[in-house]
Amino acid sequence: MNFRLNKQLSYSISFITLLLLSACSDPLIKQINQQLPISEKRIKQLGDALDNNQVRNATLINQYAEKVAQNKPSLTALVDEFRKDATSQGRMFKALEHRLNTVKTQPNMFASNQAIYDELINIYKAADPLLYSDALSDPLNVLADMSDGELPRVNALSKAQSKNANNAQDFGTGEQLIGNPSYGNWQTGSNGMSFWAWYGMYSVMGDLSGRRTSYNDWGRSRNYSYYNDYGRTRYSSPSQLKTQNKLDTRASKSFDSRGKKYTSAYSKNRTGSSSLSSQSKTAQTSSNRFRRSSVHKSKSSYSKYRSKNASFRNSSSNTSRGFRRGK
Repeated sequence: MNFRLNKQLSYSISFITLLLLSACSDPLIKQINQQLPISEKRIKQLGDALDNNQVRNATLINQYAEKVAQNKPSLTALVDEFRKDATSQGRMFKALEHRLNTVKTQPNMFASNQAIYDELINIYKAADPLLYSDALSDPLNVLADMSDGELPRVNALSKAQSKNANNAQDFGTGEQLIGNPSYGNWQTGSNGMSFWAWYGMYSVMGDLSGRRTSYNDWGRSRNYSYYNDYGRTRYSSPSQLKTQNKLDTRASKSFDSRGKKYTSAYSKNRTGSSSLSSQSKTAQTSSNRFRRSSVHKSKSSYSKYRSKNASFRNSSSNTSRGFRRGK
């Protein structure tokens, strides 16, 4: 215990020392100093709100989980993982804590003080209880789908409606969580193809769908999810966003080399949201700006790549606040 405490104290001193050394030359340091305790306090408040059942969709997760566990006892272990999402022990909440800790203990991981400040702002916004409640609509709606239509989706259209609207493939139960780094990651095999790999107990999702999801298929034909269409820039670390964009650019190059068209997984918002908070709509505006910037950078980078590789060819079941039947 003393070793751990001394280690944390050492990290804190290192961070404070860095700030003091840089304060004279960079005005952003003052903003970082001010924002750090604010973001830290917001995360604590969110954790308390979750554990005291004060976040709407977290409360619904518990209700939905109980119903699904009753109807499908064989899935109890998986359902219990979703119960954690309604608490401060959930993967998404833990990811926010980890990101804040990275800012405090490893500031050298960031490209600049501006990047540190931007991350603190993103963490602060992500920990907003209303925004976080919207983000929980993804695991909540996975539980709704696991109920085989007995429980309605929340903050989202029905699966059939959004699938038709987006001309999307059906990637099975749990597809809302594909691409979300809190639940799994993309792994690339020796053949160069990338497939989604679930973390821990969530691997049961793959068993339920009976198939592996390739990035090339998902990137072109994914359906709506809150994370991918609204929350990606808030609920991902800078390194996770960088990895996602690299993978998407690689898929684009692969398709282009075969003279085929590829539509980026993040090139546009999919249809499917319903009754989201104003915070999420603001987050979407920010996400769209990020997307346009990323696309511009990717195109610029890809143009240079192509110039060096001439062989590449050109080529409504709406929200419900209670239990009612919906599909």
